[in-house]
Amino acid sequence: MPDLSLLGYAAGSGRFAAAFYNSMHTSTLPLLLGLGGYVTGWRTGVGLALIWLAHITFDRGLGYGLKFAEGFKPTHIQRAGVWRD
Repeated sequence: MPDLSLLGYAAGSGRFAAAFYNSMHTSTLPLLLGLGGYVTGWRTGVGLALIWLAHITFDRGLGYGLKFAEGFKPTHIQRAGVWRD
């Protein structure tokens, strides 16, 4: 499945695109989804949360980090000096 958070960049790069991408690539939302699914017994929600967290982890492993408003290519991983292109 394609990374739907990239759709923010279809409208052009900038602050909105970076904020949307970053909100989908931090662990806060999937953890809330997983917790909510666990508390309510919604097993599908727990499964989706685990897949989402795996996606984020996989992206980090490939060197794809959180984005900046200046464009799609620079990431927080590169700025930290952990990963170089």
